[in-house]
Amino acid sequence: MHLLCIIGPPAVGKMTVGRAVCDLTGFRLFHNHMSIEPLLGVFEFDSRSFRRINTLIRREVIVEAVRADLPGLVFSFAIDFDRAGERALLQELVAPVETAGAPIDVVELCAPQAVRLSREGGDDRMDHKRSKRDVDWARAHVVELETRARLTSDPARDGDLLPGHRHLRLDNAHDDPRATAARIVTELDLPRI
Repeated sequence: MHLLCIIGPPAVGKMTVGRAVCDLTGFRLFHNHMSIEPLLGVFEFDSRSFRRINTLIRREVIVEAVRADLPGLVFSFAIDFDRAGERALLQELVAPVETAGAPIDVVELCAPQAVRLSREGGDDRMDHKRSKRDVDWARAHVVELETRARLTSDPARDGDLLPGHRHLRLDNAHDDPRATAARIVTELDLPRI
C-alpha cells in the first residue's frame, strides 16, 4: 500500500485534489472530514474527547488499509506546525505503513487566504462537509484559525514533515484540481490506472 498524505490549511483543496489523485491512481480517499463530521454532533471540535476519538478513527482506518492491502490511500488533514505534538501524532498515524515497509509521501498544498475564502460555499464543500454549510461561519473560521495556527510550513524552518519521505509543496491557487493531481502523480511517479 502507498500512503499519500495531503496537508494544508482549510479550503486549499485537499479533498478535491485527493479525489482527483484517486481517479488517476485507483487509490482510496480518506479525507479529514470523514472522521470529523460524525463526531461534531456529540463533541465540541478540538475538545479532548473529540481529539482522542478522531485520532482513534484515523489510526484504525490506516491500520485496516494496510491490512486490506489497498493499492493506496490518500489521507488529507491540516497540521499546525507550531502546536506541540502534531508531528508526533502524525508519526503515530503513519507508523503502521512504515512498519509494513510501504511508501509514504507528503503533498502540501498552498493558496492565499483570499482564494481559500472564495472556495467556502462551493458545491464540493457543501456536499461532503456538513460543518461548512454555514458559509459565513466557515469563512470566519478560516480567518480566526490562522490567527492562532500556522497551517503552512516554512521549508527553511520546518524541513520535511516526515523525514525520510518525499515532501512535495504545490501552489493550488488555481481552479483545476485535475491539473494538480496530474502533477502529483507525475512528480511522485505514482502508478496510474
